[in-house]
Amino acid sequence: MTDRIIVGPIHHLRLTVTDLNRSREFYTQVLNFEVAVDAPPPADHPEHALVDEALQGGIVLINGTMLMGLRPAAPTGDQFSENRVGLDHLSFSVNSRDDLEGAVKILDERGVPHGEIKDLGSAFGLFVLAFRDPDNIQIELTAPRA
Repeated sequence: MTDRIIVGPIHHLRLTVTDLNRSREFYTQVLNFEVAVDAPPPADHPEHALVDEALQGGIVLINGTMLMGLRPAAPTGDQFSENRVGLDHLSFSVNSRDDLEGAVKILDERGVPHGEIKDLGSAFGLFVLAFRDPDNIQIELTAPRA
């Protein structure tokens, strides 16, 4: 078989969260996402049921062209583990190591624990800063080494 599906960049992703408001605040206030859709249109709108079903009680955030849904379906007290099948971590690009240094300051100001900026060497050509969202999902910010 020689045929393959040709795909482009990721269009969107959706995270299952325990507390929608807490996650909304984290992603909008710390990572500069904006709310794109936070409720279906009124009940008499022809697309109400479609949007309501798609949101599943959650919201859609946007940052540039990246869409990210937050779905409040996890039980209270549950936490993400990268050691189960599924997502391991999310990584967002920044322009430079200076941007990573600025991110460290912002995370410190907001009381968000984080690791050190790591140099992944020439094999990867990246600097990486790791931290976690309120549901323990690891977030990385990456900057080019050059």
